[in-house]
Amino acid sequence: MYEKTFPNKRFKHTLEFLRKHISTSETILDLGVENPFSKIMKEEGYTVKNTTGEDLDVNQSVFSQGKQDVVTAFEIFEHLLNPYTILKEIKSDKLLISIPLRLWFSSAYRSKTDMWDRHYHEFEDWQLDWLLEKTGWKIIAKEKFTHPVKKIGFRPLLRFFTPRYYIVYAERSPLTPEGGTK
Repeated sequence: MYEKTFPNKRFKHTLEFLRKHISTSETILDLGVENPFSKIMKEEGYTVKNTTGEDLDVNQSVFSQGKQDVVTAFEIFEHLLNPYTILKEIKSDKLLISIPLRLWFSSAYRSKTDMWDRHYHEFEDWQLDWLLEKTGWKIIAKEKFTHPVKKIGFRPLLRFFTPRYYIVYAERSPLTPEGGTK
C-alpha cells in the first residue's frame, strides 16, 4: 500500500529499515502527530502511539507517561531547538530516527506560511552521531539514501546522486558507575 503514498521511496526505505531492527511485538512511541508513515506502521502490524502536537522543546512529559519499547522520530529533530534534551529524556532502550541531511547546494528549509514547518537544524551525519553518543545512545545501524524529485533542473539532478536522508537505529548505552555512558 505504501507504494502509492507520496513520498514512496522514502517511506519504502524507512519501512525496510524499521523491519530490520524492530519487531511488531514491540510498542512504539512515534514523535509527532499521526502522519502518513505512522499509519503505514500500524497497517504493517506495529503498535504505535503518537505524540499530540505538544512543543517537545518545552514539554517532554510524554516520556514519563509509560515506557514504550521503541521511540521513533522521522524527520522531527531538525524542527527542534534542543534535540539534546529530548534524547536525554527518552526512557525507551531503542531509538529509530531519520533526518534530512544538510545539502551543500540548498539552504535550510523554511516555510513562509507555516511557523512550525521550519528546519532549525539540518544535520550532517557526523553531527547526529555525536549528538546520539553524547546523550547515551549507541548506534547499531545507519544508512544514507537519496530522494529524487520529479522536477527539471540542476538541484533536482543532484538529488539523484546526493544522499538526502540519514536513518539510524540506536540502543541505550550501558551506564558507568559514575552515571555517564561507556
